[in-house]
Amino acid sequence: MKLVTVFTPTYNRAYCLEKLYISLKGQSSNDFKWLIIDDGSSDNTKDLVKTWISQGDVDITYVSKENGGMHTAHNVAYRTIDTELNVCVDSDDCMPLNAIESIKNTWLKVRSNEELAGLIGLDEDTKGSLIGKGFSEEGVPITLDEYYHKQKGKGDKKLVLRTSITSAYPKYPEYSGEKLVPLSSLYTLICRDFKLYPVNDVWVTVDYQPTGSSATIISQYFRSPKGFRYARVLSMNYSTSTYLKLTSAIHYNISNLILREFVKIFNNSFFYITIPLLPLSVFFYCYLALKLKKK
Repeated sequence: MKLVTVFTPTYNRAYCLEKLYISLKGQSSNDFKWLIIDDGSSDNTKDLVKTWISQGDVDITYVSKENGGMHTAHNVAYRTIDTELNVCVDSDDCMPLNAIESIKNTWLKVRSNEELAGLIGLDEDTKGSLIGKGFSEEGVPITLDEYYHKQKGKGDKKLVLRTSITSAYPKYPEYSGEKLVPLSSLYTLICRDFKLYPVNDVWVTVDYQPTGSSATIISQYFRSPKGFRYARVLSMNYSTSTYLKLTSAIHYNISNLILREFVKIFNNSFFYITIPLLPLSVFFYCYLALKLKKK
């Protein structure tokens, strides 16, 4: 049995997926599987993956599904994975050639600690520059809240999680007509109960695409307000950061403004912050709507 599943949701990314394949083929440790979740691609992704499977250089499983968005591909992945650990690597990214070896060596040292949900490592850009900041206390277990708000951490990080844990928590909700639920919502739930072991090793090289979720976040915000609202409710419920609770309340209000479900701004468990922040929420709603219109 392999130790790690690298899973990759992909949608019409045949033009850049090979970069990840090459990086996996060159890994210094082969103690991993590659699970590709094809989220309804209409390009030649399927034929490309078939070619790689026939070559036999990487242990690949290919799963095709109807297009539903990144979070629905994660739901399928979590139902499919059978290794001890899993890590999501996006279709436009790749892994340094020692990444799996680094993950494995670290995990074998700490896997007996049942308080750990897994590991958290670093991302770099295509020029080799670190994205955000590293961990000020490497090897001292933390939650994401503690890293981003107590340690003032910055930038995307790479989570390697126990499959037994990702399987135990509720999957991302799937709302009709919407294609996005912030992936952080699952990590918010997990970090209520577990911590992550931080490692100052780069595990993923990130190549943000102009059509990727980071670049189109405002339009997705307006197209998937229920998904964003779900994530904000979890942040208000479980975050230990006052700042995050307040910003989540603003975004919760904005989602309700988009949905025209105004009563939810007043009738919720956090009415004492959502109501006072309503004027600021209206301002940002108008600002984002205008920005989206200009685009």
